[in-house]
Amino acid sequence: MNVSQTMETEEDLLSCLHIKLYHPQQASKSLYSLLPLGTRSRHSAEDPLKLGRDAQACTFALADPRVSRKQLAFYAYRTPQSPDMLFTIQNLTQRGRLSVNSTALGYLERMDLPVKALIRFGEYEMLIIRESGEAKGSFEVELEVLTVPPSRETCMCVPSMTPVIDTGSHMMNGFPAEVRAWGPLETDETLMN
Repeated sequence: MNVSQTMETEEDLLSCLHIKLYHPQQASKSLYSLLPLGTRSRHSAEDPLKLGRDAQACTFALADPRVSRKQLAFYAYRTPQSPDMLFTIQNLTQRGRLSVNSTALGYLERMDLPVKALIRFGEYEMLIIRESGEAKGSFEVELEVLTVPPSRETCMCVPSMTPVIDTGSHMMNGFPAEVRAWGPLETDETLMN
């Protein structure tokens, strides 16, 4: 097999991270104007894939002043037990929390990225779907914008708060208390960190 055939075979087997973005104000703001939407881009597995506000420091930049300069990073890795390219995700901001499938990550904390993950930071939701591949040196990323929150489609919604007499609210479906800290329960309450 010659070199060109080897390259074609490796390209056919590239892993791909499908990143589907949603923000409640995306229709009225140009939050994704700096992103290469709808096309696959190839990235070296040696380099972290960073997302944030700083287009010089990050691979992908969001045009949103509320996003940290460096918000999060994906790192590719391999294990001896699997031919697949795997990924970890790391929270790079001290300003806010990042959650992966409802698991909160603090500053510089990281975890393995499952095949399908719902990532939340600020008002953003990202659905990440990892498409397997066997190429060792690179992977692809495809970005797209969703019209509805992915949490609605994946049944990972923030629980609804149903008013209850005397107690103020009732958490549905046994969600943890930390979910309540995501926003005020009443319009006159403020969020304390």
